[in-house]
Amino acid sequence: MRKVLIFVSIFSIVAIGSWWWLGGLERVTAGRIETALVERGVPQPVAACMGTRLSERLTIGQLRELERLRVREKEAGLPTSTIEFLERLRTVEDAEVIEVVGSSAAICAFSRG
Repeated sequence: MRKVLIFVSIFSIVAIGSWWWLGGLERVTAGRIETALVERGVPQPVAACMGTRLSERLTIGQLRELERLRVREKEAGLPTSTIEFLERLRTVEDAEVIEVVGSSAAICAFSRG
């Protein structure tokens, strides 16, 4: 019984390590980003493209910082213009996040057609 438990434990560690090494965590993150973007009104093809790009280029901490980006008082739920979107994004105070989100949005919007 003890040998079986040890084997199952080692097998589980190897399986989880392999999943992580092959990008399993990244795919899950990309899917969550895509879902969040679609819920906020981004067209699905653009959201899928952005989800992949953001998950590859941003750390989990940076993604969580974006996730905490909330609507401030006196603002509509969704940005109504590019300028309003950029103003909200600028509150993140991380130049890399701003660059990656902005370039990803532009690349994905123009390449979707």
